[in-house]
Amino acid sequence: MELKGKTAVITGGAIRIGRAITLALAESECNVFIHYNRSAAPALETQQAAQALGVRAEIFSADLQEATAVQAIMRAATATFGQVDILINNAAIFPEEDSFTGTDLALWDELFAINLRAPFLLAQAFAAQLPPDRPGCIVNVLDARVQRPYADHFVYRLSKGGLWQMTEMLAHELAPRITVDGVALGAILPPPGKGQDYLDNLAQERIPLQRPGSPEVVAQNVLHLLRQDFLTGVILPLDGGEFL
Repeated sequence: MELKGKTAVITGGAIRIGRAITLALAESECNVFIHYNRSAAPALETQQAAQALGVRAEIFSADLQEATAVQAIMRAATATFGQVDILINNAAIFPEEDSFTGTDLALWDELFAINLRAPFLLAQAFAAQLPPDRPGCIVNVLDARVQRPYADHFVYRLSKGGLWQMTEMLAHELAPRITVDGVALGAILPPPGKGQDYLDNLAQERIPLQRPGSPEVVAQNVLHLLRQDFLTGVILPLDGGEFL
């Protein structure tokens, strides 16, 4: 896909990896519709940074736990831009404590609502608004760790594993008009409560390339997937070889 002049919706597009994807799209002359939940000040700053690159940029707040709020995102984006060509399902939550025995129903519902149901509803709305003669692209941000059946972050793994499978299912369902791909992240940013030293040490211990990734690495690989017209159902492992 030629990105110039296209419009992308990016969930969680104001901070961290989402911000890097948003600005990489803007640098490629793609208009951006930046979803955020509570990060109002970073959303405004990211919007201004994208506008400084010469594209249209709008921000929109929605709580992805609420189905009606999720469904409002695509309606607002199409009302603003007329059509959305790209959907980046980036927003997710990663709880510090999420064990089999320690997870309650509230955490289960929160994780599945944000990490799986919201991308499903957004993909549904995205496909419905796209004209039948226009191509579209969906990229889901996944987690490379879910391919290993460990029990840490139990429900998080289930929700992200569901998104992985949905990526491949939608690649079949939405072909040939819409491509659906994913990036599966390894050590890109420190987890909550940890610093860069933690990530650097982890890289030395576990990653064959002995270095962590970065949000910019993720963004450039997202752009790579968007620009391909003969890739769908592809999930790129951005993990430095950690999960080989």
